[in-house]
Amino acid sequence: MKLLLFLLVFSSSISAQNIHPTDYFRSPLDIPMQLSGNFGELRPNHFHAGFDLKTNKMEGLNVYAVADGYISRVKISTSGYGKCVYITHPNGYVSVYGHLQKAVGEIQSTIITEQYNAKEYEVEFFPKASDLPVKKGEIIGLSGNTGGSEGPHLHFEIRNSFTEKVINPMYFGFNLKDTKAPNVGGLFVYPIDENAVINESKRPVILGLTLQKDGTYVSDRVAATGKIGFGVNSFDTDDISFNNNGVFRTQLLSNGKLVFGYQFDEMDFNEARAINAFVDYPRYKSSKQRVQKLFMKYPYEWSNAYKNEDNGIFDVQDNFDQTQLLEVSDFNNNKTIITIPIEYSAKPSLISSDIKKTKYYIKAKNDASFEKENGSAFFPSGTFYDDFFMNFDVKNNAVFVHDDTVAVRSNFTIAIEDKTTTADAKKKMFIALVQGKKMQYISTKLNGNVFSCRTKSLGQFVLAKDITKPKITIPKANQGKVGTNKTIDFYISDDLSGINNYNGYLNGKWILFEYEPKLKKITYVMNQNDVIVGENVLKVSVSDNVGNSTIFEAKFFKK
Repeated sequence: MKLLLFLLVFSSSISAQNIHPTDYFRSPLDIPMQLSGNFGELRPNHFHAGFDLKTNKMEGLNVYAVADGYISRVKISTSGYGKCVYITHPNGYVSVYGHLQKAVGEIQSTIITEQYNAKEYEVEFFPKASDLPVKKGEIIGLSGNTGGSEGPHLHFEIRNSFTEKVINPMYFGFNLKDTKAPNVGGLFVYPIDENAVINESKRPVILGLTLQKDGTYVSDRVAATGKIGFGVNSFDTDDISFNNNGVFRTQLLSNGKLVFGYQFDEMDFNEARAINAFVDYPRYKSSKQRVQKLFMKYPYEWSNAYKNEDNGIFDVQDNFDQTQLLEVSDFNNNKTIITIPIEYSAKPSLISSDIKKTKYYIKAKNDASFEKENGSAFFPSGTFYDDFFMNFDVKNNAVFVHDDTVAVRSNFTIAIEDKTTTADAKKKMFIALVQGKKMQYISTKLNGNVFSCRTKSLGQFVLAKDITKPKITIPKANQGKVGTNKTIDFYISDDLSGINNYNGYLNGKWILFEYEPKLKKITYVMNQNDVIVGENVLKVSVSDNVGNSTIFEAKFFKK
């Protein structure tokens, strides 16, 4: 019954493109559409929720409303989508435009007003339908590189305004010429339990692929015993974008019956982090290779996946002799097909498991608490996706919690006690994650002598002290020109705990400095209404995360 339900859901989602309007939305740009990232592409800690549209490696291209509607949300952030505008449309969808250089017209004026009212660069607000209406083809902003962007482009999404799920833009007619089948760079088979042996190995095995005359592939034969599962390293390309993007659909079938599959038709933002369970996470951390697992050893919530009652796992016993079929497809139904023969083998393992057992064992569904000397770690149930043996230790006031090859699902708590440092000195201390020669600040609480923090990172944790003030410097090109240029720029930085806040004032009045962390730069666009005749006093203050602060003052004259 579950399999029948899957087939009904899966087949209906394949034809979902017939439900969505394909001629309602125009392109958000007026240049030919090319992708630097597609819907469902595998990214660090999330599935990509839209299109990344190329902007000819430049900023400042016009960005257009894709249909009539109104600005329903604006979020200005130093991370994520950076400067982002949302438009609600009367047909039940919301379009999203991220990493903008800036908005334009009344939209930009409203943003600045909100920033000045809040005295903050980072703001989020939700205009009413009558506040900022827009027409299809109206310029709403300029493309940029703000927030978490790693290069100039436009992030574009379409969401269902009722479910808030994001939908693959391909369904709305934003289709690109694509005659190429997805590429399978590797096929893997995994031992699931301690008794499993695959081709005389207790470790994951990479299978070779042989091209057939009909364009399909046949993998190396799998000779196994015990419970096993498959994984695939795949990507897709189209005819015009020249990027390795994510695949649309993958299905693993056994004797014609579906074993495991997934399809990127729509996504739930609450499930974005499930990517870390979906991929072979240890391999990704060690090699940056994202192998997509076609099984769930420990089931997790991910709406895009469909599986049989065995969660995609094969139990290979005596007389087991089957042929599996792997289909990797793009949105245009170009397919790469691989036949995988499996047979039972009683041959013993020549290669032992690489699992290292410790006295600290994590069961993902249970709470766990480990303590030694002055350090401890508490893991609520559901912190991890999988059960595993953890490396835990406390040495020289440092807490060692495994390493980053294990995927973390939710926050856990680290605590370190310090009975020797004075109360005043503790005000400048925090728990830091050691990353090579650098230390990453983690928001820390102090209760008596115990420092504690919540984090999703594994590794080495130490107590750090920051008594150094942040730095404020003027770019060399602008030195001696404060007040004469159209913009005033400063570089701000902090060597340890990091920038917490900054503020700028002109003649005692708060002024808007935009902050670009990638460049460590803040910028004020000169407003002559803020400048007075005679002496003007500019003041910039910057504070770090433990309260150290620096103040810069400069004077300039206006005749």
